[in-house]
Amino acid sequence: MISAERVSKSYRNAHRTVQALKEVSFTITAGSFTVVTGASGSGKSSLLFILGGLIKPTAGTVRFKGADIYGAASPALEDYRNKSVGFVLQKFNLVPYLTARENVMVPMIPHGGEARNMESRADSLLEKVGLGDRKDFLPRELSVGQQQRVAIARALANDPELILADEPTGNLDPGLSGEILGLFSALNREDGRTIVMVTHNPASARYGTRSFILENGECRVKS
Repeated sequence: MISAERVSKSYRNAHRTVQALKEVSFTITAGSFTVVTGASGSGKSSLLFILGGLIKPTAGTVRFKGADIYGAASPALEDYRNKSVGFVLQKFNLVPYLTARENVMVPMIPHGGEARNMESRADSLLEKVGLGDRKDFLPRELSVGQQQRVAIARALANDPELILADEPTGNLDPGLSGEILGLFSALNREDGRTIVMVTHNPASARYGTRSFILENGECRVKS
């Protein structure tokens, strides 16, 4: 489904250039759950944002279904980000004055459609993540685990083929972490959703079907 071919990324500050990724190459097959582990600063988030079309690599190519996503015109790249990819981040980034239902509806609004259809889909997704009875709650009225579930439902709003998750359990205790990772596993297993998740916790790799390790910007296959 998506591949990285000799992808590198460097950042320059006032004093030096930092090489975040060094010629990283791999292929993600459709329907897989890939977990990328590595210590803080190993380049995990940079890799995920590059795969998601959010930051351009310094060198190398990212292909989605054979097409170079950064070689395309800007509208095509925006279309890829908005329709083909769903993002789940460590910070939930929920709109504080919107209900759970309304937060899930936010990505649907630019695509138009009737409000009642968007509400129905949002309610269905909240049911899917176990929050059917919390759809009218504001974020502050939800636990941190419930807020992350809303964020996952929001990532599914436009039925993306690819879910990219950046440290999705970083703010959760071990018990809640297991629940969220189990939910990702179910989305992959039951829906066939393709998932790429980056995490600093090597134990999380057991939830995936394949795993990579990033070390100092370089990638190696673990399993």
